Amino acid sequence: MRDYVRGLLGPVGRKNSWQLAEYAGHATPHGLQHLLSHSRWDADGLRDDLQTYVAEQLGMPGGVLIVDDTGFVKKGTTSAGVQRQYSGTAGRTENCQIGVFAAYATTRGHALVDRELYLPKSWTGDRERCRAARVPDDRTFATKGDLARDMIERALASPLPFTWVTADSAYGQDSHFRRFLEDRGLFYVVAVPKSQQVNGPRIDHLIEQAPLEAWQRLSAGQGAKGERSYDWAAARLPAVAEPDGGEPTRQRWMLARRSISKPDEIAYYLACAPLEATAADLVRVAGCRWKIEECFQSAKNECGLDQYEVRRYVGWYRHITLAMLAHAFLAAMAAQEREKGDTADTPDLVDLTPAEIRRLLATEPRRYPAGRDHAVNWSRWRRRHQARARRCHYMRRGHPLVGRPRQDRPTTTAHPLHSPLPGR
Repeated sequence: MRDYVRGLLGPVGRKNSWQLAEYAGHATPHGLQHLLSHSRWDADGLRDDLQTYVAEQLGMPGGVLIVDDTGFVKKGTTSAGVQRQYSGTAGRTENCQIGVFAAYATTRGHALVDRELYLPKSWTGDRERCRAARVPDDRTFATKGDLARDMIERALASPLPFTWVTADSAYGQDSHFRRFLEDRGLFYVVAVPKSQQVNGPRIDHLIEQAPLEAWQRLSAGQGAKGERSYDWAAARLPAVAEPDGGEPTRQRWMLARRSISKPDEIAYYLACAPLEATAADLVRVAGCRWKIEECFQSAKNECGLDQYEVRRYVGWYRHITLAMLAHAFLAAMAAQEREKGDTADTPDLVDLTPAEIRRLLATEPRRYPAGRDHAVNWSRWRRRHQARARRCHYMRRGHPLVGRPRQDRPTTTAHPLHSPLPGR
């Protein structure tokens, strides 16, 4: 298992068992294939350990749990859960598997913390097909919303400190899902379609009646190309009645996000928040939904989340959980480096990202004949170039610049990482 995770973090072209075994120095891939298919270990137990690790490394009060699904394009018909179905990742109907995931986000960082494989009715209604793919006999059909609720229940029982949940309209439009969150004492900001009814009228019709002064420009957080600024309008709805008949402690809201460059593009949200919450608080939580997209992209690009070649149910859960573990390790190291202030006095560098950390961890003499310091210098050059590109993007969008690079600052070769992998 250690070799498998090191391979997921290593410079391997495609992270399937053959190439991971070659990278690890194994004579054949049989050991890693056995790890995924036949060896005795509990992937759910490892998931629980992962949640504890993420809570220790990234946990903060007021954390946000994000729910979303992603597609894994596959060929054939034997991989567990595969069929022609809509994949938001591909943006069309594909022959694919769908995984429902939960991510945890705070100001320290974000990482995937849970996963479930969606099994369509074409699978759960064919028990012979399920047994061939080693799907447990007690696994029955569950909607994506059902899987999301199960993951939220597990997160509540874990050490992860969170009070907010956010999700896209596939989950937010489900009134049972919203009621479930309220019954669990959680606050939420969830996207809904424009046809969503709010106490009768459609939400888009209600937002159309908002006066011009109701819109305010707020940032939903920083993205790859700078601040995600939009025009937002928010309105309070009736407060949530408490089960014991006491004074309300939660307030429902409706929220709209309008593109600055394309005013016709408007997204809609429903929210339930503490009484003292402001529109800016709701915008912050709504902006966290993009964090799970960043997790998907990073886990797929850096840790081979989607590069498995297993077909059975058990193998899917094991590979996905190990890839999540590798990604959480990178996210934790990135958080540690930010807290050490690696870029506090160097505004001409962007923070270390999971991708940059994985690249540094993968430096080896055979790949970098000039030595490790050479690799570190290249890392700083990339980050300085990225910081320059970000400043230029800010200028084009009219954002104020925060700090300018010091042209006379000498290049340092001190290694920015102090927690290498065990045995490296």
